[in-house]
Amino acid sequence: MEKIRVAIVGAGNIAQSAHLPAYQKRDDLEVVAIADWNLERAQDAAKAFGIPKAFQNIDDMLANVDCDYVDICVWNRSHADCAIKAAAAGKNILCEKPMAYNLEDALKMKEAVEKAGVTFMLAVPTRYSGEAQLLREMVDAGKLGDIYYAKTANIRRRGTPIGWFTDTAKSGGGPVIDIGVHCIDRAWFLMGCPKPVRVSASTSYAIGDFKTRGVSRWTALDSDVTAFDTEDSACGVIHFENGAALMFEVSWALNAPNSGYTQICGSKAGATLDPLTIYGEEMGYLSDNAPKSENVNIFEAEIAHFIDCLRTGKRPASDLDQAVTMQRMLQGIYDSARLHKEVEI
Repeated sequence: MEKIRVAIVGAGNIAQSAHLPAYQKRDDLEVVAIADWNLERAQDAAKAFGIPKAFQNIDDMLANVDCDYVDICVWNRSHADCAIKAAAAGKNILCEKPMAYNLEDALKMKEAVEKAGVTFMLAVPTRYSGEAQLLREMVDAGKLGDIYYAKTANIRRRGTPIGWFTDTAKSGGGPVIDIGVHCIDRAWFLMGCPKPVRVSASTSYAIGDFKTRGVSRWTALDSDVTAFDTEDSACGVIHFENGAALMFEVSWALNAPNSGYTQICGSKAGATLDPLTIYGEEMGYLSDNAPKSENVNIFEAEIAHFIDCLRTGKRPASDLDQAVTMQRMLQGIYDSARLHKEVEI
């Protein structure tokens, strides 16, 4: 089998901790190059992971290396630039979440990808856990009935990262666009990806750059950023065309206990994840069942799905249209919070 060749742009945390280790476990794939604005970091990553070439920017990489797809692992503000250049070069694209810095950039990416006719997939790995995949199969099979309500959360009491994540000029936002996208996307995926039509949301900036003692903070490799203008937390509800609703809450800093959950409710049964539990009825009595799913590495499973799509021509689960729709939801959350009213998506 001919190997698929991937070139990575961005040698930061997500590339080195998740994508590159996953690639190393595949014998049908070859990482042919890596690029990063910090050339030394790209060179160090190339040496650590056995990558033959390192570059300082995507332009030089695309001009000097042949690849089947580009894996975009840069900060959010640069997603559109990299994706548009990759598409223009005729390269397929795997893009880390969120799709873009804002909806305007996402629509530019969509136009470029469609014009080039390349395959695009958004990297939203929580969809690919064994539990999430099994539950989605059950939803598709009608085991839960019509899904009409869901709620999800990712709450950190004190968990604001250090570095570019807190600089809106680079990130596009705080916990909503960083960790909120994961839980919102997973819940939406489990609901069957209905069409969102409106959202009401609120963001808070009450805690800011906390100095709480005894708390460790995750540090980005680009940690010399001093800007801090992102939200601490957010909450809201997204309404869908089929009448279903999704409630969410997310925070980097909130005076509340750490928590994370995803719950969906259908007309026949409901379910929660971590662990997967089905709440239904048996013989007229309430019953709780815990199906056992495969334990998988979500990044390896996500990449395996993308490679399979490239080889077979199948449409990725988190394809271009779904990526844009997710960006519309994220934009709607921020617009609603800024305007202090419900907005249409």
